[in-house]
Amino acid sequence: MLTPDHIEALAGARHADPFAVLGMHEHTGALWVRTIQPGATAVAVVDAASGRVLATLPRVHGDGVFDGRVPRRRRRFAYRLRITTGDVTSEIDDPYRFPPVLGDTDVWLLAEGRHQRLYEKLGAHAATLDDVSGISFAVWAPGAGRVAIVGDFNGWDGRRHPLRLRRECGVWEIFLPGLAPGAAYKYEIKDAAGTLLPLKADPFAFATELRPATASIVRPPAAATPAALPAAARDQPVSIYEVHTSSWQRGEHGRNLSWTELADRLLPYVQELGFTHVEFLPVMEHPFDGSWGYQPTGLYAPTARHGAPADFAALVRRFHAAGIGVLLDWVPGHFPADAHALARFDGTCLYEHADPRQGLHPDWNTLIYNFGRNEVRNFLSANALFWLDVYGVAGLRVDAVASMLYLDYSRRPGEWIPNAHGGRENLDAVGFIRETNGQITAAFPEAIVAAEESTAWPAVSRPVGDGGLGFDYKWNMGWMHDTLDYMQRDPVHRPYHHDALTFGLIYAFNENFILPLSHDEVVHGKGSLLSKMPGDRWQQFANLRLYYGFMWAHPGKKLLFMGGELAQQAEWNHDAQLDWGSLADERHRGVQRVVADLNRLYRALPALHECDCEPRGFEWIDFADRDQSIIVFLRRGRSDDAVVIVLCNFTPVPRMLYRIGLPRAGHYREIFNSDAAWYGGTNLGNGGGVEAVAAPCHGRDYSAAVTLPPLACVMFAWQPP
Repeated sequence: MLTPDHIEALAGARHADPFAVLGMHEHTGALWVRTIQPGATAVAVVDAASGRVLATLPRVHGDGVFDGRVPRRRRRFAYRLRITTGDVTSEIDDPYRFPPVLGDTDVWLLAEGRHQRLYEKLGAHAATLDDVSGISFAVWAPGAGRVAIVGDFNGWDGRRHPLRLRRECGVWEIFLPGLAPGAAYKYEIKDAAGTLLPLKADPFAFATELRPATASIVRPPAAATPAALPAAARDQPVSIYEVHTSSWQRGEHGRNLSWTELADRLLPYVQELGFTHVEFLPVMEHPFDGSWGYQPTGLYAPTARHGAPADFAALVRRFHAAGIGVLLDWVPGHFPADAHALARFDGTCLYEHADPRQGLHPDWNTLIYNFGRNEVRNFLSANALFWLDVYGVAGLRVDAVASMLYLDYSRRPGEWIPNAHGGRENLDAVGFIRETNGQITAAFPEAIVAAEESTAWPAVSRPVGDGGLGFDYKWNMGWMHDTLDYMQRDPVHRPYHHDALTFGLIYAFNENFILPLSHDEVVHGKGSLLSKMPGDRWQQFANLRLYYGFMWAHPGKKLLFMGGELAQQAEWNHDAQLDWGSLADERHRGVQRVVADLNRLYRALPALHECDCEPRGFEWIDFADRDQSIIVFLRRGRSDDAVVIVLCNFTPVPRMLYRIGLPRAGHYREIFNSDAAWYGGTNLGNGGGVEAVAAPCHGRDYSAAVTLPPLACVMFAWQPP
């Protein structure tokens, strides 16, 4: 029977076990029904089958607790509640008459932290229990003393729908019959001491309100129809266009484009430029525009800035149907401390480390996941699988991997805790990374997983079974820093820094590399890529065209942040769209043509992509001409006939009759010249090609004299007889 303590706890939203007292219960051979309906003036029990009123429940507390016996009934039955509030009467199925939401297998896997399809059980899901449709809710909060679901369907009143605790796994759950998609909701949580926490958004919400509102929305994830993904193996071309969805282009009055509008505009543009993939900065929901998505709070929800999840799924489907792979930036390394999100979710440090030496990023003032906790690892690894499984994306780029790998990352002595062996490696994070990559490889072997890893950690892009971290690719941050530093120098000083061009080839095949010119290089006062180039305006554009030619010819997959193809003058501003007006200037349009033509060559010629990650694919012809700042090398495919010769002149001085050694006799067709008038150059070239003659040079039996334009990259392809 209901005791006074039970009644007071229900009325005061303090009862920790509501299913033990609410709903239908047997006592001394009779059936009793109890419910809490704040504001109701009368509650009756109705037979769900016949619609007949069986009992009127007495009110036992002024705040809406009703409790009464159902006469002439001894066996449990399906019932409804007829509720009268003033002049309004409604009828509902009682949530407390339904069985548990989670099955025994789910509870077991949740408790062990190895439920790979976690997103199918936690969060809000359409469900049918006992032939009644509604929405099931489940949330992990083992340290909570009480959890309730609140939303626009119950007046945000935490007394109305307290949840059941599945003690075996720390998950609270409820089924709300009759609830439909579109409802806004949060969790009202009291900690173990009874303190009411700020309302919490659902960590597994599939949709959210538009910022600055932070409620979760009941909406199923919208699956993208599977489509054949573009090839992404090491011997295939991978050229990535990195995009911030809110600032690539804007709508009228500066509004964000919808997912549909973005697909309408971006897809043909990417196709025209010849990229194989787009990579979106994090699209997971985030409250602060200025974080660019790198401080996400809703890891399972595409941001509401651009519309509904179904529209994002349609975007992915359209890109993949057109042969363009969609990659997502993924952030498992940290999360913001916003009160509505994961921080102290149940009153304890649930997702984060309690010790700030392990749980707080000093650089970003964000929290670090507790990679040593099985349930947290499961939350993150399931999230990676979610985007690949449900939305069918082509892969993930994992942000700030170095910050995860090292316990002393950006910390001074005494601000970090060594691992069990006394070292600086975060063994829990290493285990999490390997486990997640292993799961992805097993479930989605065609997917790309790339690491932004800025240190010399070994075997980042080697299989887990071989002792690696299991990534498919690693961003080559060293190449990017060295070559950008070189390119910013006045050509008169470049001979003294020639090694910056050649050093990357010493380790170019230690990992499967992506060469990144990313968003990080054009923000925070660093200027745009064009503005980094020295010299007058002509030289700036020539340097940038040269740099792109060098990059696309260099071993490694390619990544270019949006605006780089426009030679945008100003650095990136996340609050405005790209400077599309610059294309009225032929010099800017020329750089755009360079990028498009380089992508077409890269995709068409096996010599430029087939052995991107193998030593066989590269040979120096001459790396020692530092006095003239010239390098010459060849790229080779698997076939000996697939050969491309690359020359780069990093000075504004044209070199006439510059002799280079060649691997064989015959005709070498000029296939690219960044100094072409079509690109905005002086149009100095080689009349379509050169002939190799039997004249030894650079240790080779054949050679040719070529014209090397100023600040230019020139490529030749050997033509079979």
